[in-house]
Amino acid sequence: MLPNEEKSVKKRSLMRLSAVTGAAFLMATSAIGPGFLTQTSRFTEELLTSFGFVILISLLLDIGAQLNIWRVISITNKRAQDLANGLLPGLGVFLALLIALGGFVFNIGNIGGTGLGLNALTGMDIYLSACISTFFALGIFWVKNTGKLMDHLVRILGILMILFTLYIAFSSAPPLANALLHTFWPEKTDSLKIVTLVGGTVGGYISFAGAHRLIDAGITGKENIRAVTRSAVSGILITSFMRYILFLAVLGVVMKGLALDASNPAASVFRHAAGEPGYRFFGFVMWSAAITSVVGASFTTISFFRTLHPLLEKHYKILITLFILCSLGVFLLKGNPVALLIFAGAVNGLILPVALAVILIASRTKKIRNLYKTPLWLEVAGWLVVFTMSWLGALSIKNNLAQLF
Repeated sequence: MLPNEEKSVKKRSLMRLSAVTGAAFLMATSAIGPGFLTQTSRFTEELLTSFGFVILISLLLDIGAQLNIWRVISITNKRAQDLANGLLPGLGVFLALLIALGGFVFNIGNIGGTGLGLNALTGMDIYLSACISTFFALGIFWVKNTGKLMDHLVRILGILMILFTLYIAFSSAPPLANALLHTFWPEKTDSLKIVTLVGGTVGGYISFAGAHRLIDAGITGKENIRAVTRSAVSGILITSFMRYILFLAVLGVVMKGLALDASNPAASVFRHAAGEPGYRFFGFVMWSAAITSVVGASFTTISFFRTLHPLLEKHYKILITLFILCSLGVFLLKGNPVALLIFAGAVNGLILPVALAVILIASRTKKIRNLYKTPLWLEVAGWLVVFTMSWLGALSIKNNLAQLF
C-alpha cells in the first residue's frame, strides 16, 4: 500500500471511529438532560439504596429497545419515518409528528436548563443565559461540518459531566456496600419509576438520535452491524453509568439526613457534597446536560421530517433554527411550563412502544429479512419492552391527565 493510500485509510478509519463514538455520546447526552438530573435525585431520595435496582432493570430494557431500533435502521439505511411509511402510508408522518410533540416541549425544558446552568455557574440572569445558550446551539448547526463538530461537542461535554459528577459522588461518601447489594437485591421497588427511566433514556426522539446520526455518517449496512451494536450499547452504558454515579452522589447526601431542595434537588446535592465549588460544578453539569440535549433534540426531531419532502431536506438547517428559536420563545413567555412538561413526559412514555413496534414489525417484512434476521432473543426482548411500556405508559397518561384536568 502506498503511503498516501495508507494515510487515506487511516483518516477514514478515524472519521468512522469518531462518528461511531459520537453517535453513542449524542444518544447518551440527549438522555442526560435537566429532567434526568431532577428525576434521579428525587427517585434516589424516595427509594434510597434500592434505586440502584431500578437503574439496573431500566438498563436491560433500554438495551432491548435500542439494539432493535439501531440495527434495523442501520441495515436498511432508512430512517424510522421511512420504515413506517413503507409499512403503512402516512404512518411515518404520524410518527414524525408524535416525535415533534415530545421533542418540542422537552426542548423548552432543555432551554430552561441552559439558563439555570449558566446562572448557577456565573450568576448571570437565567433568561439572558438561556438566550446566549440558544445562539451557541444555533452556531453548531450553521458551521460547515455540523456532524463533526456535534460529535466532538457531545463527547467532550459528556466526559466532563461524568468526571464532575464522579467527584461529587466521592465527596458525598455514599454507603457503597449497601448500594451494590440492593442494586441486585432491592428492599423495595417501583414499576412506574422503571418506566419513567426507560422513557427518559430511550423514549421519544432519544432512541433514534444516534441511529440517525450514523445514517448521516454513512455507517450502515451488514458490514457495519458490529460497530452499530457497540455504539448502541455504549450509549446506554454511558447514560446508565452517569445515572448510577449521580445516584451514589445523592445517596451519600440523603443518608446523612440532609434535605434536598424540592425545587432543585440536584443543585442541593452538589452543594451539600462539596460546598460552593460543588454548586458551580452543578452549574457546569446542568448547562452541559441541557445544551447537549438541545442539540440532540433539535437534530433528531428535524431528522424525522427531512426525508418527507425534498424541500425539507434542502432547508433542514432553517427548520432546526426555527425549532430552537420557538423553544426559546415559549420558555421566555412561560418561564416554567410545568403543565406542558408533565403532559409531554406522559406522551414521551408512549412514543417508545409505538416506534419500537413499527421497527419490530418492519423487521419481519420479507425485504428486510433478506438483509437481516433479528435474533429471537432480541425480538422477544423488544416486544417485552413494547408491552411493558404500553401498559405502564397508559397508566402514566391517565395519572397525568387527572393532574392536568
